[in-house]
Amino acid sequence: MGENVFVSRRRFLKTGAAAAAGLTVAAYLPGCSGEAPPKADAPFAPNAWVRVHTDGSVTVMVDRSEMGQGVITALTMLVAEEIDADMNNLRYEQAPANEIYSNPVFPVPVQVTGGSATVRAAWIPMREAGARARAMLVAAAAQQWGVKPDSCRTENGRVIHNASARSIGYGDLAIIAATLPVPKSVALKDPTKFRLIGKAMSRIDTPEKVTGEAQFGIDVRVRGMLTAVVARCPVFGGKVKSFDDAQAKAVPGVRHIVAIESGVAVVADNYWSATKGREALQVTWDEGAHATLSTEELKTRFRTLAAQGEAKPARNDGDAGKALGGAASVTEAAYELPFLAHATMEPMNCTAHVEKDRCRVWAPTQFQTGFPMFLNGGARSVAKNITGLPVEAIEVHTTLLGGGFGRRLQSDFVAEAVEVSKSVGAPVQVIWSREDDTAHDFYRPMSYHELKGALGPDGLPVALHHRIVAPSIILRDLPSWMPAFATNLLGATRDGVDDSAVEGAFDMPYAIANLRVDWVHAETPVPIGYWRSVGHSYTAFVVESFIDELAAAARQDPFEYRRRMLANAPRHLAVLELAARKAGWGKPLPEGRFHGIALSRSFLTYVAEVAEVSVENGVPKVHRVVCAVDCGRVVNPNIVEQQISGGVVFGLSALLHGEITLQDGRVQQSNFHDYPVVRMNEAPRIEVHIVGSTEDPTGVGEPGVPPLAPAVCNALFRATGKRVRSLPVRL
Repeated sequence: MGENVFVSRRRFLKTGAAAAAGLTVAAYLPGCSGEAPPKADAPFAPNAWVRVHTDGSVTVMVDRSEMGQGVITALTMLVAEEIDADMNNLRYEQAPANEIYSNPVFPVPVQVTGGSATVRAAWIPMREAGARARAMLVAAAAQQWGVKPDSCRTENGRVIHNASARSIGYGDLAIIAATLPVPKSVALKDPTKFRLIGKAMSRIDTPEKVTGEAQFGIDVRVRGMLTAVVARCPVFGGKVKSFDDAQAKAVPGVRHIVAIESGVAVVADNYWSATKGREALQVTWDEGAHATLSTEELKTRFRTLAAQGEAKPARNDGDAGKALGGAASVTEAAYELPFLAHATMEPMNCTAHVEKDRCRVWAPTQFQTGFPMFLNGGARSVAKNITGLPVEAIEVHTTLLGGGFGRRLQSDFVAEAVEVSKSVGAPVQVIWSREDDTAHDFYRPMSYHELKGALGPDGLPVALHHRIVAPSIILRDLPSWMPAFATNLLGATRDGVDDSAVEGAFDMPYAIANLRVDWVHAETPVPIGYWRSVGHSYTAFVVESFIDELAAAARQDPFEYRRRMLANAPRHLAVLELAARKAGWGKPLPEGRFHGIALSRSFLTYVAEVAEVSVENGVPKVHRVVCAVDCGRVVNPNIVEQQISGGVVFGLSALLHGEITLQDGRVQQSNFHDYPVVRMNEAPRIEVHIVGSTEDPTGVGEPGVPPLAPAVCNALFRATGKRVRSLPVRL
């Protein structure tokens, strides 16, 4: 989605509310114009509040979904830095669904976690929320002592009077502070005074995960809860023609069999009974128009579109066609990338309880609220549409997520739980099996790429044309009646080109005078969605592999070749040089090992990676990956290292194993045996080196993924002399 932070829309703290528990500070997030903060006893309260309790503890409301990427720790650190809290007395709560928590990075008001945007969106608002609470506590202490606020300081959850050394804890000041006016503006700490931000700290949520106290979606238990599994048509777009539930009802524990939008739900006392009931259910499917669809058919279709489809320009510098036509020699290549599943460790699940006058949802979701334009609404919007209840009657409780990677931006699993609960009049937890999830995902789009490049006398490219054939995730989410100009609002670029389909290609950093990148929209019946790093996951592979091809054609070192084209891209150049230096680029390697290098900027973060690779009995082995990352100012180096490393492993799984194929309209993969992820014996040694920066923070959840595949495949070329132009790797 979009990468611009809408600074002009930021509005912050407007009011405070006194409560018996102490000081509660409410903060407005961007994109909430016209909203009044709920009262302290409102059902969705508090909204981005910092709570200071009379026992001295501080509670931070976390308004983004925690799926392993560390947002609980990072956001809590931002508040704690400015309020000067005692870290031992710091608590967090997951924020409810409310537009007040809309993510300011997105151009429409939605509460969503994606785009590696959490820290960069919260960098100012969360710090200001903490700073305002601190100012009110200082004012309360100064009032009690009869001194000026600027004669006091704070430290470790206490206000201290400089002259007399008197001190008082936040808990003793909380109720008094809540009666004071909220400051309209506050000064944030000078970064040189940071005591937490920039420090490597352990994650706050680790202890509860170790003890098993942490609650993921699948851990939810509600009194009287039933469990449901759903039989879905194995062909995309197919529907139920008829079903016989006599044998399913005979399974002990089965309570209900109900038809819902996505198929037929078997509702039982427990998961085992529901699953056995589904096995006994006899369904006749209307498989529809796509019952013969195959991967080979789609590949043929994409190749035909490359030659005959309408190509819309995403970038058109100079005259690439003329320059290529006049070139003495042209390097050409075609690349193909498959559909990919998300394969989250926690399969899809959701618990819902629909009652006459309210609906409660417990979901591991990345998308709490919705927006009327989106066909894929957030959890609350989906529940509202199914139940017909007003928004204020719907509660969404976000649990921890056992992996997201973009899969939980969809709300299909929420819709099923709400629909089944409404039908049976009881709380219901819908659980997907691994096989359900693999066969009914919203996949990373497949894509086809054709490239042509011409070199000048110095070996550098004078022209490059990159044609991308791929589906559009943005257009999938829009209703057919929406005029084309509205796509700009939702993240598409000029002239109806989907930014998520061409990102990383149209904005490549290399200095090429004649550069054309265009896009051909390829519609398919296969559901597609946001996959970790979205379009960058395939464009980085193609662009960085082809740059390597041009370097080979010019008989030049691929690292030096890139350096020469990055004179006007200093942050790209810095990570490239750092990764090469730390990896020992150009120095002798153990026999049989080879280096490959690649570069990417995604979600405002710059990452270069060097892979050290060998080929053993025709099988690639990645021994070491050295990463250099520039993500602006770092909140917690531990989290940066974890996320970049996780991105490398995620990308390596896709590179070595990832492929969703279709035959007779059906997904052929089902579980980890035929859709593997990297195992420990395949995992490389990973080194992460962070570029020091005073720029505002950017994202780290996704940017580690894109450079991995090209770095490895460029190394494989040096090892074998063969180019890898389709994935997964098959030598």
